[in-house]
Amino acid sequence: MSKDVVVDRLSVAYVPGHPVLRDVSVTASPGRVLAVTGPSGAGKTTLLAAMAGLLRPTAGSVTVGGEPLRDRDHAVAARVVVIPQDNGLAPILTAGENLQVALVAAGLAPADAYRCTEENLDRLGLAGQADHLVEELSGGQQQRTAIARGLALRGDVLLADEPTSELDAANRQRVLELLHTEARRGAVVVFATHDAEAAAGCEAELHLNDGRAELVRG
Repeated sequence: MSKDVVVDRLSVAYVPGHPVLRDVSVTASPGRVLAVTGPSGAGKTTLLAAMAGLLRPTAGSVTVGGEPLRDRDHAVAARVVVIPQDNGLAPILTAGENLQVALVAAGLAPADAYRCTEENLDRLGLAGQADHLVEELSGGQQQRTAIARGLALRGDVLLADEPTSELDAANRQRVLELLHTEARRGAVVVFATHDAEAAAGCEAELHLNDGRAELVRG
């Protein structure tokens, strides 16, 4: 099962000499949910992108199970799943097809992918939207579809960027419960959020401000 994700003295700069993250260190462990908080522009998305192998650090490292993360392909092989802030759905596909394509690409047989798609859309209250094109879904439904896809992949590490930003109160609570369920099955769960109440319900919280990090709890 999953192993620790260790961020060690991580710095990331999109422009040389102007780091977005400065000397950030944190450990995310299996069975626990780590909330990453902070104002807009503090570096939350950048931190998750580095933990996902999408960004190369300027300094420091990210390790998964003790092995330094090289790139996104390495992260995928280490079963690091990302739920991006922009949802990352293919607009030419239906909600169901977005899940099925990802599951087949991950190695599931088509019949198993279909069953898993139905199950996870239902968990997010989207059973009736499986055949809807992405453009026919509301913003909240698109976000829940992306979350359903992330949960269906059953990663050892789940990184979610603002997963409740488009959701009403009932669906927000549903998603938070599902993220904690992922942790209880043994996954490392990290999510970026502006939601102080959601962060308070997590085992650990890392607060970012101006690219610097403070472990508030955990």
